[in-house]
Amino acid sequence: MLGIVTLLLAVILYLLYLDQVVQNRFQGRRWDVPAKVYSRTLDLYPGALLSTSHLQQTLDGLGYRRVKHPDRPGEYSSYRGRYLIRTRPFHFPDINRPSDYLEVVLDKQGVRTLKRASNGDPIGYYRIEPRLIGSLSSTQGEDRILLTREELPDLLVAGLIAVEDRSFYQHIGIDPMAIGRALWANLAAKRVVQGGSTLTQQLVKNYFLSLERTLWRKINEIAMALILDLRYSKDEILEAYANEIYLGQQGGKAIHGFALASRFYFNRPLHELDLPRLALLVTLVRGPSAYDPRRHPEQAKKRRSLVLQLMADQGVISPRQADSARDQPLGVEQGSLHSSGSPAFMDLVKRQLRRDYQEEDLSAGGLRIFSTLDPWFQQRAEQALSQQLSELERKQGIQAGTLQGALTLADTETGEVLAVVGDRNPRYAGFNRALDAVRPVGSLIKPAVYLTALSQSGDYHLLSPLDDSPIQIKGMNGEIWTPGNYDNQSHEGVTLEQALTESFNQATVRLGLSVGLESIIDNLYRLGIRRPLHSYPSLLLGAVSLSPLEMTQMYQTLANGGYGATLKSIRDVTDAQGTPLSRYPLTVESRVDSRAVYLLRHALNEVTRSGTGKALQWLLPGEVDVAGKTGTTDNLRDSWFAGFDQKHTAVVWVGRDDNQPTGLTGSSGAMRIWAGLMNGIGITSLQQNLPVGVEMLAIDPETGLLGEGCPQVLEYPFISGSGPASRAACARSGSVVEDGILWFQRFFN
Repeated sequence: MLGIVTLLLAVILYLLYLDQVVQNRFQGRRWDVPAKVYSRTLDLYPGALLSTSHLQQTLDGLGYRRVKHPDRPGEYSSYRGRYLIRTRPFHFPDINRPSDYLEVVLDKQGVRTLKRASNGDPIGYYRIEPRLIGSLSSTQGEDRILLTREELPDLLVAGLIAVEDRSFYQHIGIDPMAIGRALWANLAAKRVVQGGSTLTQQLVKNYFLSLERTLWRKINEIAMALILDLRYSKDEILEAYANEIYLGQQGGKAIHGFALASRFYFNRPLHELDLPRLALLVTLVRGPSAYDPRRHPEQAKKRRSLVLQLMADQGVISPRQADSARDQPLGVEQGSLHSSGSPAFMDLVKRQLRRDYQEEDLSAGGLRIFSTLDPWFQQRAEQALSQQLSELERKQGIQAGTLQGALTLADTETGEVLAVVGDRNPRYAGFNRALDAVRPVGSLIKPAVYLTALSQSGDYHLLSPLDDSPIQIKGMNGEIWTPGNYDNQSHEGVTLEQALTESFNQATVRLGLSVGLESIIDNLYRLGIRRPLHSYPSLLLGAVSLSPLEMTQMYQTLANGGYGATLKSIRDVTDAQGTPLSRYPLTVESRVDSRAVYLLRHALNEVTRSGTGKALQWLLPGEVDVAGKTGTTDNLRDSWFAGFDQKHTAVVWVGRDDNQPTGLTGSSGAMRIWAGLMNGIGITSLQQNLPVGVEMLAIDPETGLLGEGCPQVLEYPFISGSGPASRAACARSGSVVEDGILWFQRFFN
């Protein structure tokens, strides 16, 4: 008798222990939810530059369905540039916006009209919600989107119960009848053909217990299911099950819960799924690997048919609905958002987030990160890099797959990073060359040399003559450095602008030594370079290793007229409920003389017209103005191009991971990719707005003197007062007063 009492007491104590375990784990934060990262929004307003393909790709990427008459959120129609869009509600960092019904009319210039389709009221500005582009890894390698019981579609719940646990609302956590039926069926078949676990038992098994199959674990499972059913309501159990259930795998990340699975397989919110897709989710409960619709579509469709039949047998749907759904395709999006991702950009986001947040916050706190990535630009950047690398290998006779590359694209005015590609395979999540390929930059450094000279307006302007003769420099170790030009020639009568546009090394070295290495390094820091630099003469020709992202920062400052905006990949951060936590506002500061930058931009524009980048004249559409600089390192190991139009700055690197020669110059390699990118995203020509303190003068090209009235003149910018003090012989003579004023202006400047 004492033994029985002792045994009962032990059982009671153990049940109390299990009760405490259930309560401790089931209350409070039940899951570590990784931070979700969203793209930038698509901003609509009358006059916005937007193509039909851009708008359509945005809507398709968000999982909007194209229909004849959009009646529900997430639907749109289009006909000859007129779009009717039922937007989804979305919680932005600054507003929780409901669904809207929009009419957007596009023409060749962009958005012509924007109004509410319901009443015709004009809209000045509207944001299409951002795309979910990924999440940061949790400590358990799990990912999920949490939802409440109210957010579960009734049809999904009914189907789940009909297939997995018909007496869910009647049993006490376990179903003895179901266990008996399963046991009988398994004995008759002499193998396991049917399970008897309830949804509550499945939740206990997945949430509380290990995967080992032992009698003791089964006893624990039954006991904890009874406790769970006693302590919590059926709706609470169902909500937890819907968030916990494992439904697939994306690389090293486990897909948990119906909400994330809906995004993963269909690129749509759960509440927008129809019967065939909901039935497929119920199918995956039984075995996400065996019935993976991407790998085993036939098995998945066969099991879905069984699910639909069971739903019809239980009266959840009619036989006609079951037959109709059975004939529908699986509806899985092969290019769904979560199956693609942008790992190089996500890497940048993580690095910038870690400056302000702990790892636990990012992997478990459910933060919402609103990034600067533009999916339209990202796709075109990926296409430009991968396609052009293959084309270069084919044309140059290089073994396929040998070349590697990286690309970064930023908004010139704001410094927002729009696209990052770190590998020719943009889905590869390994070495990120855009951020970590620290390579010699070659002639990409030269604009800093010429900017330093042009800032000394009393000594230099674009037409200043430079010496391009051979030069020898003795190093501290006694070795002689003899830089030579790419064509192994010296050149007579070289101007400062010509030396930059033709990338003459000898003239650049002489100029750099004249203006001072320390001054040049100071300007490099002002342009945004943060890596320590050493004042060796070889720095003048790019013997300094930097990443594509670092070069993008430098050229963003040049493209923005000397105003630097620190590159950023994040706009806002909120908590899981949408409460703002951090905002990353636009910060722009004047870093270098805008007058000197304007002159430099004139020269970089000439690079693309008559210099080392002149091939852009036929690689880009006619009548567009861009600026940029090629870069090539010793033995053709690295091919670089950095360039910009009025709105965007982009840098491309091409090389080999084994550091062997590529056989490509900056012009024949990286510049081809840059051109492919710019053609893909659309070019906005540079605007030549003179800053205060800069004047345009007509120059006689033969003499370099003032040439107004000469048969052939060229317009050049000069910092006011720094231009030629004399007129060419062919120039129209000014009055004595005009010539006197001109003389005094030149003398005192």
